[in-house]
Amino acid sequence: MCAKMTLEEALERLAKSKFRSKFHLKSTDREYIAKKGLDTIREHARDFVRERLAPSYIANDGAQTPWRGHPVFVAQHATATCCRGCIEKWYKIPKNTTLSPTQQEKIVNLIMFWISKEL
Repeated sequence: MCAKMTLEEALERLAKSKFRSKFHLKSTDREYIAKKGLDTIREHARDFVRERLAPSYIANDGAQTPWRGHPVFVAQHATATCCRGCIEKWYKIPKNTTLSPTQQEKIVNLIMFWISKEL
C-alpha cells in the first residue's frame, strides 16, 4: 500500500492483527463473486473507494463501510481500508486529503488481492 510496502507485506502485517485477521469471506460472498466475476467485483471496489473513501471530507467517516452485504465490504475491514481513520493508522495516508487516483488504485489492488487469497 505505501510506496515501499508490497501487497504481500501489507497482508502479512494485517495478519498480525487479531481484529483484522478475523474477517473471511462467507459462502454467500463466494457465490456472489462466482456469479458476478472478479472484473465486476473490481469495478464495485473502485466505485466504493472513489465514493466512500477518496473525498477529503467524509461526513460519516468511520461508519461508511457496512460490515457485510458485499465481499468488498468484508475485504475493506480485513485490509483496514474501511475508513480514512484506518487508512491513516495503517498506511500513513492523512485524513482530510483527497486520495489521488494512484492511491485509490492501490487500495483497490489490496482489496482485490485479499479477495483472491480468500478464494
